[in-house]
Amino acid sequence: MKLAEALALRADASRRADQLRSRVSGSARYQEGETPAEDAASLLAEAGAVLDELESLIRRINRTNAATPVEGGTLTDALARRDVLRLRHGIVTSAADAAAGEGQRGFRQLRSELKMIPALPVADLRRQADDLARQLREVDTLIQRTNWEADLLD
Repeated sequence: MKLAEALALRADASRRADQLRSRVSGSARYQEGETPAEDAASLLAEAGAVLDELESLIRRINRTNAATPVEGGTLTDALARRDVLRLRHGIVTSAADAAAGEGQRGFRQLRSELKMIPALPVADLRRQADDLARQLREVDTLIQRTNWEADLLD
């Protein structure tokens, strides 16, 4: 099985566990004289099996990520790089938006009102955000390609 397939199975198992949690909660109590919509005990048992499967997948995915080499490190390193690039991009974009006055009242109605001046160079921040977005796309492409090439470890 390829790593990408395992990632899809992990996402599916996580969604199933969430759905089972809400179904168990909805069936855990019922009014006297009525019958519950579903058997909460069997749903709970099914959720346990799904969570066991999820744990196994997560362990195998993590082992594979740590052992799979990519440019200058492992797949785990590339995932950390992507996460930090996303955070950097978000911060730089937010700073540029704030300095540009987006979402803020930016005009003066009277000449006596104080003028708002950006404290940061908006154009430079936009260029930096574009560069970070490019780096993020490159790292993400590398990760996606590796996911489809790497075999899942046991």
